[in-house]
Amino acid sequence: MLAAHMDLENPEHISAVKTYWNAPVMPKGQGLKAVDLFNAIESGKVKFVWIMGTNPVVSMPNRGQVERALSKCDMVVVSDIVESNDTLNYAHIALPASGWSEKDGTVTNSERRISRQRGILPPPGSAKHDWQILCEVAGKMGFGEAFNFTHPSQIFCEYAGLTGYQNNGKRQLDLSPLQALSEAQYNGLSPLQWPFQAVTKAENTASSNSQPSLTSKRPFEDKQFSTPNAKARLIPVTYKAPLQVTSDAYPFVVNSGRARD
Repeated sequence: MLAAHMDLENPEHISAVKTYWNAPVMPKGQGLKAVDLFNAIESGKVKFVWIMGTNPVVSMPNRGQVERALSKCDMVVVSDIVESNDTLNYAHIALPASGWSEKDGTVTNSERRISRQRGILPPPGSAKHDWQILCEVAGKMGFGEAFNFTHPSQIFCEYAGLTGYQNNGKRQLDLSPLQALSEAQYNGLSPLQWPFQAVTKAENTASSNSQPSLTSKRPFEDKQFSTPNAKARLIPVTYKAPLQVTSDAYPFVVNSGRARD
């Protein structure tokens, strides 16, 4: 998908992201999903892979195939918070990243509630946050002006602006009332649940710690959905019982991530 929950198959969404970020080169369709990506690496179609925040040698199905792919890849970059693991064994370049207790930003849970997250500890040694690593690489590639962030609040505000750009109520995710937060307002952000709407106009000045007055609203309460005709799309399914059933002797079924994929 595109950023801000936008659809790669939607010309309006592609145009919105392209214009907002002044990005002349946009993808023409979806990229490779994880299993397909490692097939492409093994066949030599993909020669560079940057693995960030995951350990695919452990988590992907068909470990042997993943190991073959990584061993053939011209360049494997791995960002991780440990010195050694199964995937790092195949890394040509290992980048030390920050862990959960060191991260500084926001986290959104499954009920769409955004909470400010502050680091408990500073990143150790030469470790950096993912956004800092990405900004440095972007700068080396000649995109420094677009990635000149110095604080996570700047990234949050830019993203919030994108969620509301050319939205006009068409998309559920709209954080635009927060796009002008000062660093002080961002640092003092209280947990809030989207979608929301502004109650009063925020006093977004650099010296103000006050936050915009927002109220959450229940999605789809007005029976309007994020589809072209505003109607919900319901897909009927036929129930199929699992092939492996439980019994008094064997009351549990274990399903691994590999089997799921």
